[in-house]
Amino acid sequence: MKFAIIKERKSPPDRRVVFSPEKLAEAQLQFPQAQFIVESSDIRVFSDDDYRKQGFTVTDDISDADVMIGVKEVPLEHLIPNKKYFFFSHTIKKQPYNRKLLVDILNKHIEMYDHETIVKKSGARLIGFGRYAGLVGAYNGLRALGLRDGLFNLPKVETLADLKEVKAELDKITLPNIKILLTGTGKVAMGAKEILDHLNIKQVSDALYLTAQFSEPVYVMADVMEYSKRIDGKVGDKWEFYKDPTGYESNFMPYAKETDYFIAGHFYGNNAPFLFTRDDAKHPDFRINLVADISCDIDGPVASTIRPSTIAEPFYGYDPHTETEVAFDADEAITVMAVDNLPCELPKNASEGFGEMFLEHVIPAFFNGDERGILKRAKITTNEGKLTERFSYLQEYVDIG
Repeated sequence: MKFAIIKERKSPPDRRVVFSPEKLAEAQLQFPQAQFIVESSDIRVFSDDDYRKQGFTVTDDISDADVMIGVKEVPLEHLIPNKKYFFFSHTIKKQPYNRKLLVDILNKHIEMYDHETIVKKSGARLIGFGRYAGLVGAYNGLRALGLRDGLFNLPKVETLADLKEVKAELDKITLPNIKILLTGTGKVAMGAKEILDHLNIKQVSDALYLTAQFSEPVYVMADVMEYSKRIDGKVGDKWEFYKDPTGYESNFMPYAKETDYFIAGHFYGNNAPFLFTRDDAKHPDFRINLVADISCDIDGPVASTIRPSTIAEPFYGYDPHTETEVAFDADEAITVMAVDNLPCELPKNASEGFGEMFLEHVIPAFFNGDERGILKRAKITTNEGKLTERFSYLQEYVDIG
């Protein structure tokens, strides 16, 4: 079986790749029966020569490969019929902007596997860039704090070589006495926690965070059952919430009254209560003035996130009184960092970490009869131009207009 590492063609350019040269060499060693080729790219964080040095063929023509492995959506004109493809398709939530992509995949009889659908039996994701989104998001929020308040001037992550350099820059700053709230307990939140822990910020319990003031910066990690509660007053259950959150309401305001910097690292599910609304943000006791919204759900659970921001212009301000965008350092504004492609700023580390997970969970499935059901669960479309049973709910999305 022949695998091709494809060139990223989506704009703006994405320098990430599923396999670094070293990790691809490791894959080749583990699976000598597989053949790996690399499509030439002048964008990738690793050069064509980096792959050639590991013994791989780098070519402009990958049409004889069976499996195409990329990161972002492939432009329609570059989709090769009757192949297997892996990339983030952004279709499984019926995203309107990618409906044509899914239709084209079906019409070209492509077997589509989305990185988001590579999951355990429980539905928990096995691979992703979450840790790197968390790392960069937490750093970017601190960068906004330094610029806004004239405290320090951290460089953009994209100007630094790797995570080691990011942490070296953090070693140069001193934080003021602030309280930081981090929501979530998954890979994104753990990535953000890595930054806070590197700065030796003290982690405190919910009880202390909500009732005490400190003479040093502190942070708390709040899980969904801390910032949500059952409407009927009974004790909430996390797994019940994940299945059906309609019986719950937000319990976020006690945190909002005690927090300066909020890092949104949680996963937000359909029908879950908003963390804070526009009306909440108007409350005189609402203390949050800086938000790093890594989750980046627009007009959703974090009211100040009214649009995504970009790597080029990562910050904007939200005026809670007028509910409009203002300068990120405007008086009484909530400063917002809502970049929706954060791992792109750390392409080398993100690619290395992603390849490790892909090699562990996906490549073996092609050679062990898919004994863990990884490929079966991940497959969205078949080579007959149909949706798989698991993703049959997308049929009405495909059929629109």
